[in-house]
Amino acid sequence: MTALLSVSGLTAGYGGVPVIEDVGLELQEHEIAVIIGPNGAGKSTLLKTIFALTKTDAGSILFNGKDIKGLRTDQLVPLGISAVPQTRNVFPTLTVSENLDIGTYAAPPADKAKVLAGVMALFPDLQDKLRQPAGELSGGQRQMVAMGRALMSEPALLLLDEPTAGLSPAYLEKIFDLLLDIRGRGVTILMVEQNAKQALRIADTGHVLVNGRNFTSGEGKVLLEDDEVRRSFLGGVEA
Repeated sequence: MTALLSVSGLTAGYGGVPVIEDVGLELQEHEIAVIIGPNGAGKSTLLKTIFALTKTDAGSILFNGKDIKGLRTDQLVPLGISAVPQTRNVFPTLTVSENLDIGTYAAPPADKAKVLAGVMALFPDLQDKLRQPAGELSGGQRQMVAMGRALMSEPALLLLDEPTAGLSPAYLEKIFDLLLDIRGRGVTILMVEQNAKQALRIADTGHVLVNGRNFTSGEGKVLLEDDEVRRSFLGGVEA
């Protein structure tokens, strides 16, 4: 089976200084995959490199078997890749409706009204806030706007950088539930997440980065039970 996303020997960084080196991973269709590891491990840099926000120094990135290394971000969206950054992920002075509409600019859907209805079904909390500036929303609601905007282009692959960062426990659980719903609609998800235990519980696969390199990969439930992973990255031996 051809992987939806295949990263091999990827080296990238900033100003000629590598942050990730010789990193590889594969993602099958309809998977949730999580990247975990200590601060400074290169997790976000990996996502940014896949989404053409960081220069690739070496390695390959294949999406649906197509080499996408060297393409611009605006060229990746029509191919079926969308991303949600960790910070500054909404336009605060624009309404929720306007934020969602921006998600259609690079890859207009054939039936925008139908896609919007699907997004509203996923995020009913936003239904009565469509005319409200996104900057007035709670952190959890802004995250929903950002995710909804990314889904407006009908992506096959959704990249998420710390989707639960700074959220209340209630919204944290809600976001993880939403990720399962999004996967259930046929979208493959690759995310960076500091809440590693919760993320691995819903993930099909997990990838651990340390010092910019692959440490280990495996099924989410297997990594949860791995003593070394639990001791080093999950806060002890109790998972």
